[in-house]
Amino acid sequence: MKKSILLAVSVLLVMTLFVGCGQQSATPSPDAGETYNWRFAHEENNGSIQDVYVKEFVRILEEKSGGKINIDIYPVGQIGDATQQCELLQNGGLEFAMVSPGNTGTIVPENQLFSLHFLFSEDMDKNKEIFKNSKALNEDLTAIYADKNIKVLSYWTEGTMEWTTSKPVNRPELWKGLKMRTMPSPMIVASYEAYGANPTPMPYMEVYSGLQLNMIEGQENPLSAIEEMKFYEVQKYLTLGSSSLYVTTTAVNPKFFDSLPADIQKMILETVEETRDFSFQAQADLNGGALDKIKAASDIEIVTLTQEERELFKEASKSAYDVYKNMVGAKGAAILDKLMAEIAEIEK
Repeated sequence: MKKSILLAVSVLLVMTLFVGCGQQSATPSPDAGETYNWRFAHEENNGSIQDVYVKEFVRILEEKSGGKINIDIYPVGQIGDATQQCELLQNGGLEFAMVSPGNTGTIVPENQLFSLHFLFSEDMDKNKEIFKNSKALNEDLTAIYADKNIKVLSYWTEGTMEWTTSKPVNRPELWKGLKMRTMPSPMIVASYEAYGANPTPMPYMEVYSGLQLNMIEGQENPLSAIEEMKFYEVQKYLTLGSSSLYVTTTAVNPKFFDSLPADIQKMILETVEETRDFSFQAQADLNGGALDKIKAASDIEIVTLTQEERELFKEASKSAYDVYKNMVGAKGAAILDKLMAEIAEIEK
């Protein structure tokens, strides 16, 4: 109990400090030379896809500003976990943050559509077009984020989610009872329950030891994360199921953004567009390189789903779509239906 109280007090102090700092830096006085000092937090370690993306975003924006803008980067853990970082962004303690649906399902339940399996295209170029042009996402879902005091600047993906397990899982019936680690997302849980698995939420930094001690029997992540965290060392099978995309968002505090001069807002929006292609190329490079590293460093058995097996999973996953619609109500269901129609159109 004492540790919980101390942690709560510590988080409150950090939020108070950062809110105060954020309010000062968002509207500098002319006497300060119109300089801006901001913070950008992400949910992963140094060298991860988010870290590479954020560093490029910051580089471009600082360069555009000619030295007027300076941004400090905070990887996960430096000022809290992913959920705490999102709360800081909402409260103005952070100017920018990566906000991923898997970590914020209780804040924006409608964003759990990203956790549905076999929703997006197998063609990543088509997915890039969807994230850029989808009205279901960029208008409807973004409006719901805004109601939660989060301004989404862009949606992008860190790549496809792949499975590592202690036993074969290339058919839905093989998942029965499997202790599968998930993020704390109701829809991720429902997606694996559709296969008969036993979803087990667990903090990211505890997954390796959980697998090692057999507290869990499997986990899902992009290949870059599987390689970075060395999950392949304590698993027997790597199944390339590409069941879903790991989607994240580049987000900003809306009150902070609205307080900025028009030219600074324009710089930020230009940077968002300039890093859109970069994000997809970065995930392709890091995930492709990660698979080569995994092959070289281990004897884990790599399994690729056949088209027949993918169809079996698609059919089995349908019950999770109903769970999503029941969970979010008519507005969320309409967003999903609209997104599915947009994806179907682009797949023609």
